[in-house]
Amino acid sequence: IHTGQAFTCPDCGKSFCQIATLRIHRRIHTREKLFPCAECGKSFTTSSSFIRHQLIHSDEKPYSCTDCGKSFSRSYNLTQHRRTHT
Repeated sequence: IHTGQAFTCPDCGKSFCQIATLRIHRRIHTREKLFPCAECGKSFTTSSSFIRHQLIHSDEKPYSCTDCGKSFSRSYNLTQHRRTHT
């Protein structure tokens, strides 16, 4: 819930609407990584980054090019690939 109160990072001055978001952000400065990958040992500051990383270790490639059928694990990589068709 947005209370109108801003929560400011003491390290960089960036402001957030929620204290929980500030806490996650602060991990950038503290280098705290709570989400280690059991496959390769790489660690991540957010669960979303960790989940996205896990696709590397699976054969799952949900993003497919409609022009050539090539598949990618990340939407960004598909976007980059699509530029080769223009």
